Amino acid sequence: MSQIEPVSSGGARTYFQPIMAGALAAIVGYASTFTLVLAALTASGATPQQAGSGLMTVCIAIGILNIVVSARMRLPASFAWSTPGVAFLLTVGEPVGGFPAVAGAFLVAAGLLVLTGLIRPLARLVAAIPAPIANAMLAGMLLTLCLAPIKAVAELPALALPILLAWVLGLRFARRFAVPIAVVVTGVLLASTTHLPAGALDGSWPVFAPVMPVFTMDAIIRIGLPLYIVTMASQNLPGLAVMQANGYTLPPAPMFIVTGIASAATALFGGHTTNLAAITAAICAGPEAHPDRDKRWPAPISAGVVYLLLAPAASLAAAFIAASPPILIQAVAGLALLSSLTAALAGALVHEDVRLPAIFTFVTTASGITVLGVGAPFWGLVGGIAMLVLLRLGIKPAIETMGT
Repeated sequence: MSQIEPVSSGGARTYFQPIMAGALAAIVGYASTFTLVLAALTASGATPQQAGSGLMTVCIAIGILNIVVSARMRLPASFAWSTPGVAFLLTVGEPVGGFPAVAGAFLVAAGLLVLTGLIRPLARLVAAIPAPIANAMLAGMLLTLCLAPIKAVAELPALALPILLAWVLGLRFARRFAVPIAVVVTGVLLASTTHLPAGALDGSWPVFAPVMPVFTMDAIIRIGLPLYIVTMASQNLPGLAVMQANGYTLPPAPMFIVTGIASAATALFGGHTTNLAAITAAICAGPEAHPDRDKRWPAPISAGVVYLLLAPAASLAAAFIAASPPILIQAVAGLALLSSLTAALAGALVHEDVRLPAIFTFVTTASGITVLGVGAPFWGLVGGIAMLVLLRLGIKPAIETMGT
């Protein structure tokens, strides 16, 4: 008996730490950006019921992926929704064909994710996009959203200032919980000041709202292709890098295939793409999950269970947010994305020889222009890569001339 007790106690301690780390990752990830997801789906033409269905199905998909993949591989493989992807979606608006066309674009992005896992040259092509250019494109998409908190202070100071103050105090005393604290304060303020019209909560019970996809060239070019590039460049590839930095090697192809299949399933119910986690992956795969790398794999399983528990609340949250001032919801989303904007700008400007093309990509993307029906992120990416190629072609002859 004296030998069994320490093993039992140690086993409890072994599982407690990764379980708590995984639960924390899920709560922080959900509370920080679920308002952004709902706002993005609504901005692209979804009804509150469709937005709630989309968020709920994505939560379920993420929960299942976290549980099944981590349990099967015995590795802390973490999955999440594409925060940069929904940030991009919030900027493009409703395309021709409405939300069914958006669902069709989601399916196209999902199909490209599957093809990336099946066709290795496609994965290499995406990986060949210079990281500073990809980061600059992401920063350009995030800039408008990150300005929302300041605009909210100007438009609704009595409501926006307490939210901003709560976020700042959270940064000072509980940095990881700064955005969830701001979300809680926002919820309290909205609950006390927002007057819901009669029937606003009708249909807010958890419900799957199927969407019949419609495929239009406009939505595919404006939403599907950029969403795929953003998901790969800003989520999947960094997610693999985070795992590698913590001593884990994930097989990329199967990860792309399973996330593509999950994304295709959620698209039929209004959900956007799922992918490898990057930021929350650091919590589940890092030392705070467990000092022993071989004992961190329960963390994503715990996160998956939490996501499944949070899924039924999506429809109620969507109905409530639909009746709230949009600028406040955008303000909270902007606060949640400030750290992403900081990281993207830092990554865009890290190499001096790429800074000018990166800045060109950034300002082009931030401009919000639409040319030939194609949105600014695509032109920012193409323009930045073209400028980088031209500059590098021009540098080599100049150096050879100097040598002679």
